[in-house]
Amino acid sequence: MIRNEALDRLPVRHAVPELLSALAERGTAVLSAPPGTGKTTLVPLALAGLIGDGPERRVLVAEPRRMAVRAAARRMAWLLGEEVGGAVGFSVRGERRAGPATRVEVVTTGVLLQRLQRDPEVAGVDVVLLDECHERHLDADTAMAFLVDVRAALRPELKLIAASATSDAEAWARLLTALDGGGPAPIVRSEGEGHGYEVRFAAPPAGIRPAHGTWVDPALLRHVAATVRLALERHEGDVLCFLPGTGEIARTAGLLSGPDAEVLQLHGRAPAAVQDAVLRGVEPGGRRRVVLSTSVAESSLTVPGVRVVVDSGLAREPRTDHARGLGSLATVPVSAAAATQRAGRSGREAPGVVYRCWAEAEDGSRARFPSPEIRIADLADFALRAACWGDPTAGGLALLDAPPAGAMEAARAVLGSIGAVDAAGRVTERGVRLSRLGLHPRLGRALLDGAPEVGVRRAAEVVALLGEEPPRDYGDDLAEAWRAARRGSDGYGARWRTEVRRLERAVGGVVAGRGGGTGGAGSTDARGGGAVASVGEDGGAMTAVGDSEDAVAGLVTALAFPERVARAREQGGFLMVSGSGARLAEGSGLRSAPWLAVAVADRTARDATARVRLAAVVDEAVARRAAGRLRSTGEEVRWEDGDVVARSVDRLGAVELAVRPLGAGADRALVRDALLDGLRREGLGLLRWSREAEELRERLAFLRREVGEPWPDVSEESLVDRAGEWLEPELSRAGRRADLGRIDAGEALRRLLPWASGEAGRLDELAPERIEVPSGSRIRVEYGGDRPVLAVKLQEMFGLAETPRVAGVPVLVHLLSPAGRPAAVTADLASFWRDGYRAVRAELRGRYPKHPWPEDPSEAVPTRHTAARLRRER
Repeated sequence: MIRNEALDRLPVRHAVPELLSALAERGTAVLSAPPGTGKTTLVPLALAGLIGDGPERRVLVAEPRRMAVRAAARRMAWLLGEEVGGAVGFSVRGERRAGPATRVEVVTTGVLLQRLQRDPEVAGVDVVLLDECHERHLDADTAMAFLVDVRAALRPELKLIAASATSDAEAWARLLTALDGGGPAPIVRSEGEGHGYEVRFAAPPAGIRPAHGTWVDPALLRHVAATVRLALERHEGDVLCFLPGTGEIARTAGLLSGPDAEVLQLHGRAPAAVQDAVLRGVEPGGRRRVVLSTSVAESSLTVPGVRVVVDSGLAREPRTDHARGLGSLATVPVSAAAATQRAGRSGREAPGVVYRCWAEAEDGSRARFPSPEIRIADLADFALRAACWGDPTAGGLALLDAPPAGAMEAARAVLGSIGAVDAAGRVTERGVRLSRLGLHPRLGRALLDGAPEVGVRRAAEVVALLGEEPPRDYGDDLAEAWRAARRGSDGYGARWRTEVRRLERAVGGVVAGRGGGTGGAGSTDARGGGAVASVGEDGGAMTAVGDSEDAVAGLVTALAFPERVARAREQGGFLMVSGSGARLAEGSGLRSAPWLAVAVADRTARDATARVRLAAVVDEAVARRAAGRLRSTGEEVRWEDGDVVARSVDRLGAVELAVRPLGAGADRALVRDALLDGLRREGLGLLRWSREAEELRERLAFLRREVGEPWPDVSEESLVDRAGEWLEPELSRAGRRADLGRIDAGEALRRLLPWASGEAGRLDELAPERIEVPSGSRIRVEYGGDRPVLAVKLQEMFGLAETPRVAGVPVLVHLLSPAGRPAAVTADLASFWRDGYRAVRAELRGRYPKHPWPEDPSEAVPTRHTAARLRRER
């Protein structure tokens, strides 16, 4: 029996006629409805004709999370007075409850993508509703892009709805019709008629340190726990507290042992019994509840009994180091849209209140929406889906945000290395098979290539472990975690066994099994051949591994993550093939292993090395084969520790397998490049700079500054950049640092003079080394300062009225006493003789009486000798 009273309380019912009209006219629409209005439950029933007077349709509802899928299906079935599996069903990975009579099926976006790739026309489906679009999950964005393409090219009659509680409705409206040439899709808005909520800010105490990586200041968690206690004291009903991750949930639960309330932990890995208990609500006479939740409770779920929300203000987002193939999680401030979603959980059933654990002044600085996953995630799975769809670059897909070029390049490199795409980026037959496994392409490769070696069953068991990281209390040894999962009766063990069965079914008809596998005739490789063995990264067949679970776990993990194969090095660390350092936790049983295949590792921006969370022991033979694509052998000549190092190296990526020093037979071009690198690193001081060489450089710098072209730039940066030009042929003969020290820099520098134009011959004219003064002396000109300097004894300049010039620039004359000490500095000799000489004469003639100090220096005879000698010479 349909529960009409419950349906009538859902505010979205008023928007249904407008939505149906928009679909009839345009075939697509954006449904914008606040949390709690019933868009997830009432609207699909109306679209299917299960309530109201509409025609019968088959409706597919896509949700971002499995928990939301089950909850939405149960709620809709309850509204109809039925059990799930009848008119309303659901499908998640590994579980389906639907039948011939099902008219509304709720699925995860991942399941929807799998169906689209098997059947792009989604035959039999009349309407697709993509819920919670604002969360910007990559699967949801991809599914939307494919569905827009389907409507434009294959099934214009397919109805498509983008539904969201907080979103940029106008952007979605444009996207829905981006490929059909029509104007923006209609936007249908439903006003909330919920009970509303009051926002209170509970700023934490001063001194809280910002979160980084997955670390959250314990002081903030203590503040959140205190706020929960305050909410329990001041308000009725249950409390829903949002925290960024399972670790923070567990620690906060430990801080809440005192209150007279049941503390429940809700997250994607929580056992189904816990999830069901949260969504059922409190039994009559039961205790109040505190539900500690990750973002899974932000949307598409109603947690019965909740009247208060406590928001920690933090969320977790993925981050990917595309260069090293490492993923990590970042703890970030929750966006304004997500904070609104969280707050809305408090007013679903009665007036509520939300405590925000941040200062009110910080509220306006939060990001408007969460970061689109397409901008920050590993895109290998997305790139494979796009290639299977026929658009390897994803350039023709209707996406709100284009995938970053660097991330797509890294993704295509991964796909190429496992044979999923060809050199042009087009999907191969092998890539199609990988896409149908419902796994990340790396894990699909490990399953397909590992099954012939270890058996389908064992390969599926290890891949299932890799697909969902085991609980931390299983340890960091993958083989031990494997055994624990087999024994375990916890929620993880149940999910793991379900996934193993799914993978066995998925791969059973594709590859042959051995040693406990399901059996079969063999596998077909991407080139259309017959049965093949497991393929190593170098394209050769993998050698068979032993029967031990440690060896099996290591092989399958190495196949999935070849660039994470790591060799032990000093002080308990490891070096991955990718070049990243790695470290194990203190006390780990893996610390003595010579080689590891790392399954789970992360590296935050503040960490120099990656932290290994889960790994398996391998030997060098498996490492060589699994990561064979990254193996190289050749000469390596580089500048290291202040000299040229030349050696022959056999390496696996960044890991050196064997090294042999090279003598004089090292490749000359490589040696030359290493010497140039040394000059770039350590500078021109490696060369021999005589006084003459330094002076030549200063003269050329002066001409470059005052005259410009064609005189060369002789700055450090320019000379280093052009070292290969002006240091030939010396560089071609040099082999080490000492050889650089024997190069006459001045002689080499002359090669940069403008010989071709003939200007080189004017060097001594424009910037002479010496200038002849009236006494007949040839005095050296110093060019090292801002202007040329001529330091000369005052008496040698008698009779010279005009200041000497070089390249048209007056020199700065330092007039010296007979003892060679500065007496005056001038750039205008005429002015000095007229105005300054008298004072200098008065000061110095008593000190140097043997030297001439005429009253009129313009008429005096210039000399470098004493007055007596000058008289004798006359």
